[in-house]
Amino acid sequence: MSGRSPTAAPAVPRVGFVSLGCPKALVDSERILTQLRAEGYAIAPDYAGSDLVIVNTCGFIDSAVEESLDAIGEALAENGKVVVTGCLGARSERITERFPQLLAVTGPHATDEVMQAVHTHLPRPHDPFVDLVPPQGVKLTPRHYAYLKISEGCNHRCTFCIIPSMRGDLVSRPIGDVMLEAERLVGAGVKELLVISQDTSAYGVDMRYRTGFWGGRPLRTRITELAAALGSLGAWVRLHYVYPYPHVDELIPLMAEGRILPYLDIPFQHASPRILRLMKRPGDISGTLARIRAWREICPDLTLRSTFIAGFPGETEDDFRRLLDFLEEAQLDRVGCFAYSPVEGAAANALPEPVPDDIREERRARFMEVQARISTARLHRRIGSTMRVLVDAVEGTRAVGRSAADAPEIDGVVHVARARGVKPGDFIDVRITRSDEHDLFGQPAKD
Repeated sequence: MSGRSPTAAPAVPRVGFVSLGCPKALVDSERILTQLRAEGYAIAPDYAGSDLVIVNTCGFIDSAVEESLDAIGEALAENGKVVVTGCLGARSERITERFPQLLAVTGPHATDEVMQAVHTHLPRPHDPFVDLVPPQGVKLTPRHYAYLKISEGCNHRCTFCIIPSMRGDLVSRPIGDVMLEAERLVGAGVKELLVISQDTSAYGVDMRYRTGFWGGRPLRTRITELAAALGSLGAWVRLHYVYPYPHVDELIPLMAEGRILPYLDIPFQHASPRILRLMKRPGDISGTLARIRAWREICPDLTLRSTFIAGFPGETEDDFRRLLDFLEEAQLDRVGCFAYSPVEGAAANALPEPVPDDIREERRARFMEVQARISTARLHRRIGSTMRVLVDAVEGTRAVGRSAADAPEIDGVVHVARARGVKPGDFIDVRITRSDEHDLFGQPAKD
């Protein structure tokens, strides 16, 4: 019997992770985390237990930039070994001037570059156990829903936006890869796929809609064909960031047939043709209203959500009144509005006649007052109906879930009383008994 002491197993290197920004950034975080786990790194829950920290930043508007810079400073103060990635990383000089001690700075969707920095400063473990990583990868969302990113970048040059300078022009993922990821997610228990990109309806245009393959059969790289294929997997399919190209009309019959959720997230941004031209956005508002009416004739249950900007440079009171008139006529279900905020590097900063801060905020508040009345009335129409609800959380006999009209974290919810025996990820039919400005309330239809 040997007298040698057994050699202690080497400590597994641990990486902390801070994820900021939009769902597209969240998917980038999930890819990095998946690669870290695949290579045998452990993910630490706090700064103290981390050998190195990665901060995935957002750089879209000033408040997001400040949040990202604060997060970087906190990670450096609490840990000291920090790698920065994400949209703000595309403007690395702004970060390194303030934090020269960072280990590395990369831009968005840069998994390889992040992993190179990790390998340099925290060598990968010997003999990683790849089988510890689930087939669908590491997810930061609850088990029952997941974001499915179908492309990177954007070909538009909206004057208020700097996304193309951070993430580049549109690059679509091969449709076979998208469908394979979707199959793995559904196979792992995901009940809702949230399809995202910077410009979802442009999917495949950079590939000239070439034909790919899924399951041995041809499938055109185009949003209509992708949506139909995703709709065959048995999960809810929700489309976000849909630019209103003419071919978006082809999606509405799929919604009416129940193949994908009757939900469109279209960032209209404004309704004054003059302001839309300054934004470099489509300006045919009368055509937009006609299309909305036609969509609702085909699919009466269609939910429309959008975002708008109040106080854009050059916006007059007449321009703003046109926006309010559009709201009244369009009767959108879910709406967000932002007071215009200058973004470093955006072309809109050079436009004449900036709107004073107090007027921007006053217009945003007036906008939300109008929309609150519209949203309240549209939700009130749901009272007495029965809706399919996906449960997100349960506390005692009360559950909180979402209907087809509600995307997670940005729309309203359905509060369900007497929800006995249900758990997150369950579908239940709920009879709606009351509503308010944002949410619905009800109880299981079987009660």
